[in-house]
Amino acid sequence: MRTTRSTLRLATVGALTVTLALAGCSRGSQQASSGDPTATGQGSCPDVVATAKQAVQAASATDAPWTGPTTGPAAAQGKEIAFVAQTLTNPGVAGVAKGVQEAAAKIGWTVRVLDGQGDQAGIQNAFGQALALNPAGIVIGGFDPKTTSSQLAQAKAAGIPVIGWHAVGDPGPSTDPELFTNVTTKVDDVAKISAQYIIAQSNGTAGVVVFTDDSIPFAAGKAKSIETDLAECSSVKVLNKSNIPIPDAGTRTPQEFSSLASRLGDSWTYSVAINDLYFDNAATPLRAAGKQGGGAPYNVGAGDGSEAAFQRIASKQFQAATIPEPLNQEGWQIVDEFNRAFAGQPDSGYVPAVHITDADNVGTSTSWDPAGYREAYAKVWGR
Repeated sequence: MRTTRSTLRLATVGALTVTLALAGCSRGSQQASSGDPTATGQGSCPDVVATAKQAVQAASATDAPWTGPTTGPAAAQGKEIAFVAQTLTNPGVAGVAKGVQEAAAKIGWTVRVLDGQGDQAGIQNAFGQALALNPAGIVIGGFDPKTTSSQLAQAKAAGIPVIGWHAVGDPGPSTDPELFTNVTTKVDDVAKISAQYIIAQSNGTAGVVVFTDDSIPFAAGKAKSIETDLAECSSVKVLNKSNIPIPDAGTRTPQEFSSLASRLGDSWTYSVAINDLYFDNAATPLRAAGKQGGGAPYNVGAGDGSEAAFQRIASKQFQAATIPEPLNQEGWQIVDEFNRAFAGQPDSGYVPAVHITDADNVGTSTSWDPAGYREAYAKVWGR
């Protein structure tokens, strides 16, 4: 049985009234109490702001029931999976790899994680190692499959199914490049809700810096979508786009934050990055510029949801929110998709819904780990 694709309809939330949506304004109390001038100002797009507040209210729920697959083939026996990681310094890639390992242990398989170390030569070397293992399946973890097209062709010739995680822009099967499926939230939904969070929290008055890695098509497309979605409110301004490769983020972001603070001053009220790690080293330069951990610029991670990001959000230290991937859950989904491929069945069709974590709902959690999926997949596999 093929599960209906589950994507969050962000623009309209039938169960919420406008009154409830406007009550969601209280989510901006973190900003207002910090003296952010945009929290009390009014932009030129009240209808866009109202819609954004509805969407944020819906995406902030932490008790949504499992909507993924509940039927499928029983566990295949004795499989080995090779996980080729773009770089394990990327918390998203590392998190989903951990989820694959956890799920493989449950289903009774083994996993080899191979680190591409963030550059093309390293990724190709790791993929070569994966092929040499002659595994039952290969995961492309967070890089563009077209950069390893010859090796992808070798996998196809050997009859090895390949599943991507953030490998192409859309979830589901891909024909060019050829993937059994690509596991990810829908990038347009992630971009949309991150922009709506900024619009809602600033009441349509934000001055925004966008951080991205244009060397990764998936990331570049996400950043472009964020800019497009922010532009729905004409009084929200994108002040700068900083293109920093993910592997260089640790060394380059401190100087970038220092330079932006000097150049943009108080006009810079929000940041949005395609990955939380862009904020890992933001505290020192922002403090040096006289910024407070709970004040502007309010940093929003449009993807992944690292443990460090959750800790920053909980302590209100230079990150206001993240749009976290359910990384562990996606690791389990990858294993389930391989099990379907081994049984000659189509992919499950499941797409995780987007979620917002901020100071209002972070609690003591250090990752976005929805309830129900472990039990559901174990039941499907007969484990």
